[in-house]
Amino acid sequence: MTRYVDSTDGVSIAYSSSGNGEPALVFIHGGLADRTFWSNQMDAFSKKRKVVALDLAGHGESGRGRTAWSMRAFGSDIRAVIEAENLSRAMLIGNSMGGPAAIEAALLVPERIIGIIGVDTFHALDYQGDPSEERARAEMFRADIAGATKRMVGMLFHPDADPVLVRDVERRMLQNSHGELWRMLESLIGYDLSASARRLKAPIRCINGDLFPVNFDENRGLHADFDAVVLPHIGHYPMLECPENFNRELERLVEGLERG
Repeated sequence: MTRYVDSTDGVSIAYSSSGNGEPALVFIHGGLADRTFWSNQMDAFSKKRKVVALDLAGHGESGRGRTAWSMRAFGSDIRAVIEAENLSRAMLIGNSMGGPAAIEAALLVPERIIGIIGVDTFHALDYQGDPSEERARAEMFRADIAGATKRMVGMLFHPDADPVLVRDVERRMLQNSHGELWRMLESLIGYDLSASARRLKAPIRCINGDLFPVNFDENRGLHADFDAVVLPHIGHYPMLECPENFNRELERLVEGLERG
């Protein structure tokens, strides 16, 4: 059953919720994805605890009428869902762009968040993108959304990844491609992840694939309570590529954070 809540700016945010028990797990997708990317986890983890998955603004069934896009605005989408579900203790689990969005949400409601688990994200908490390259990418999506989406998906898997899965991810991401996407990408130019990570009090854990290296030492210099597990020969969506292995690792991290 889909539920809706308005974000701070009035944009409608769609989400699903099931199960009982805290700390709750809140699943946050990445760019061009939606909450269905977490179906394997919603089914598995709802047996033990409350689980929630949302569509960020501009994705899935959520509204696309945002006028001021930003990572903080995505954080407000997550906060709206947390407050609507009255979650007093939660872990935020974010894939790709959903990781920084989770940090922004945790900064808005720090008393409710006991940990953040990134999924193929936070490779370098001090990463600063080249503004000219990021503007060129936004322009690429403005000029040819379908072509840019297909090229991006091709970079997120190992060459020998299951072609059926790759085509399915491409299809689903094309459904989330829309005319405002390039504005969203432009708004994220210059976002300073390191500044937000320094302010974060909650621990950060990661389950990453091995397409992109994790800078453990640099990350711990910015946020001392950081750790990550790297899954061999897995790409950007481990929850889709190896759901059983991913779920085992996620359960282990959740239990560790729950114990404190």
